[in-house]
Amino acid sequence: MAKQSAPRQIYFQHMTKTGYQEIEQQIRDLQKERPAKIKALKAARALGDLSENTEYSTAKRELRHLESRMRYLNKQLTYAKIITTKDDGKVDMGKAVTIQFTDDSETATYIIVGKHEADIASGKIAFDSPLGKALMHHQVNDLVTVAAPAGAYQVKIKAVKVQE
Repeated sequence: MAKQSAPRQIYFQHMTKTGYQEIEQQIRDLQKERPAKIKALKAARALGDLSENTEYSTAKRELRHLESRMRYLNKQLTYAKIITTKDDGKVDMGKAVTIQFTDDSETATYIIVGKHEADIASGKIAFDSPLGKALMHHQVNDLVTVAAPAGAYQVKIKAVKVQE
């Protein structure tokens, strides 16, 4: 008797509306580049012997990379779950949170986003990062302990604002 396997659980990527739109824009940009890559491949192929044609190999590799990136981004959109942000005063995805570090009283503002949108240089942290996890669902004036790889530290939430 054949053993039935459990149905596959689909995992949806949580992201903000802005993050979804940024991926859509990246796909549009790549689609604009594609005809030029195809033209370069055809031109390189016309040069003759493909076994020693570095232009052909390079053009083919660049086109494959572009198409691979487009498939990856399209898959992200297929399995995306856009989070609706509520103005309830609690830290959640799509919100900007200002925190104060208790050890040196410095403040920083971060936007809580999905994991593929995270970019610390732009002030965007993932909801599932150590800081993001610790802040989620807390509100202004809460003292939160962050369990980071380098050691635990505390932050105080100073402000929470809807970003989108």
